[in-house]
Amino acid sequence: MLGIYQSSLIGLWFILATIVVQAMVLIRVHRRQPGYKVGVIDPSLGQESLFFRAYRTFWNSMENIIPLFGMAILALVSGYSATKLSIVVWTYAIARVFHMILYYMVATDKNPSVRSIFFGIGFLATFYLIIDLGLYLVF
Repeated sequence: MLGIYQSSLIGLWFILATIVVQAMVLIRVHRRQPGYKVGVIDPSLGQESLFFRAYRTFWNSMENIIPLFGMAILALVSGYSATKLSIVVWTYAIARVFHMILYYMVATDKNPSVRSIFFGIGFLATFYLIIDLGLYLVF
């Protein structure tokens, strides 16, 4: 029923499910903050705070999913190569999981940090899809 794009669709589901898990982690960590107030974030928090890192992880994922998801939908409806799309989507998905894990585990202000490698892989996957899909649509 899902056809040739099944792997890509499962990959997109996995990416979105990962973001939902990040939201759940963020909510849980936020509610455990001393003096918890809904929607209030202490501006003095930094990388040493798991709440700060969970917040940044979630919002980084929200910002980065938009171009990938939009391009993937365009690719699906345009008949773009199912194999290429699957590789891009799963590369992005796996890179974002590693980025998430490292963001939760590594408290550093150093930039670039090791998590930047996985951010970069996800970004390059998206950028590749933008260029290759654009060429596919034009030619």
